[in-house]
Amino acid sequence: MSKKIAVLGAGSWGSVLASLLDENGSDVKLWSYNPDQVKEFNTDHTNSKYIKDFTFSDSIIAYNDLAEAIDGVDYILFVVPTQVTRSVAKQVAKILADRDQHVNIIHASKGIEEKTYLRLSQVLSQEIDPKNRKSISVISGPSQAEDVVRKDITLVTVASDDQKAAKDIQGLFMNNYFRIYTSDDVIGVETGAALKNIIALGAGALYGLGYKDNAKAALMTRGLAEISRLGTSFGANPLTFIGLSGVGDIIVTATSRNSRNWRAGNELGQGKSLDEVVKNMGMVIEGIATTRAAYELSKQRGVDMPITSAIYHVLYDGADIKETINQLMTREGRSEIE
Repeated sequence: MSKKIAVLGAGSWGSVLASLLDENGSDVKLWSYNPDQVKEFNTDHTNSKYIKDFTFSDSIIAYNDLAEAIDGVDYILFVVPTQVTRSVAKQVAKILADRDQHVNIIHASKGIEEKTYLRLSQVLSQEIDPKNRKSISVISGPSQAEDVVRKDITLVTVASDDQKAAKDIQGLFMNNYFRIYTSDDVIGVETGAALKNIIALGAGALYGLGYKDNAKAALMTRGLAEISRLGTSFGANPLTFIGLSGVGDIIVTATSRNSRNWRAGNELGQGKSLDEVVKNMGMVIEGIATTRAAYELSKQRGVDMPITSAIYHVLYDGADIKETINQLMTREGRSEIE
């Protein structure tokens, strides 16, 4: 019996996951806040702003009405930008409560909420009453939407405190080009997913400045070290950071031109202002807000995160990128395992 799934968020990743689930035999509804996007999807079966040169199955129906989109579903998959997750969750919570509807919650977004510094599973657990949710799970890993839609081999992780739910979700998503592993380390998977966007910004900036592979490898490796330090301070399993949602996601996001965080960093490295970069992108650059949250968290918890700190000062204090790199490189020598 096919499962009914509502995918909330019709950006590149949301629409591609909807297509994957539809291909696997689920009954999929796709929600977008944008009525024009809904009309295009239902009329032409395209999502031209986010996924070019691809036609979606006509069995996926898009909705502008959130109540219609989640009516009668077994799963709700949140793929909306991090900073609007709470507001969408509040709306979902009211609808579920009014209907006495019980669902499994999944999210596939990558970020940390500003001001609260909460991971997204924490945001969802705060807003959606336990009486209306069976479980909360997160999907993450090295997965560019543009490659998944073309059926490139992709491996990701689903993490949950409920391992039965994780195994059920594994079955929903897995096929011959999309493989999904289970984990019980929600903290580690969400932390790696969010913070790798900071490293991608830095990698793009290095490229824009003309630095080569040695610099990129250094940034990715030491970036992973500081992500691990922050994550383990919250109780994450350190082994998670050498897995798909850690090093795997860093490799993809910090090297691919499909990564909007890498592209944003590249433009910053070429001398464009942050305002110009945001305007040119036309889509949410998760790493910008995450950099602030991670920087402030590191100060609160006394965790050394020099790369994150450097990128924060470039983004928010107008620090010169070349001078900032020089300061990083002339820091006092230390042991690699510190």
